[in-house]
Amino acid sequence: MLAAALAGLAESSRRPADAFRPQNPRPQNGSVSQGDGDDRLLQQLAIADRQWRPRVEPLPGGGTRYVYRRRPGEPELTLGQIKELMRDPPTFADERQRIVDLRRALLALGVRLELRQPHKPGAAAEWDPAARTLRIKPALVAKGSAEFAKVLNHEAIHVAQSCQGGGIGALPRPLGLPQQLPAHLQSVLQHPPYTRASATERALEREAYAHQDRLNLGLALLNLHC
Repeated sequence: MLAAALAGLAESSRRPADAFRPQNPRPQNGSVSQGDGDDRLLQQLAIADRQWRPRVEPLPGGGTRYVYRRRPGEPELTLGQIKELMRDPPTFADERQRIVDLRRALLALGVRLELRQPHKPGAAAEWDPAARTLRIKPALVAKGSAEFAKVLNHEAIHVAQSCQGGGIGALPRPLGLPQQLPAHLQSVLQHPPYTRASATERALEREAYAHQDRLNLGLALLNLHC
């Protein structure tokens, strides 16, 4: 999402923070190389990805049941599909590579990336163009690579919107992309943290939400507009 800068209420963070260091969110003296930042984040995401593997649980009265997690908008799986996922569980390697590529592109543009609670209450992440900072709440890492990649892609679209508005630190402008939301996101802008958003902010968020699942798009938009 967009930070309150869009309404002229932005606060530039003066506190130091390491870029994407999920194992220790507190600032440290010195710096961390880009490779170290990638490795630490990817290790944490790989651990979190295990929760998306189906498993078999014993029932108290005998027998077993199959348990799996399903994301909003995904169809229910058949027993055959569940067993196939158990034989060949997802690796999420593509999602993690998208995260690395996007992170490097954003850093190259001068965007500061922080694993820190966003200033906007209730936000999973926010792009603050006034501070040229993208904040992602640390708890998002525990949801795994697919969710993290989607949120980072969403915020990268907002960065591209700033470039469309005149540069990395500029107020965002819509890119002109289709804004039709998928069914499971139709009501997302009717709930916090968007209940008091302006019409402009809603248009920018709608554009980002409409395309956040296209994990190759954020990088392409950065290359095109920034």
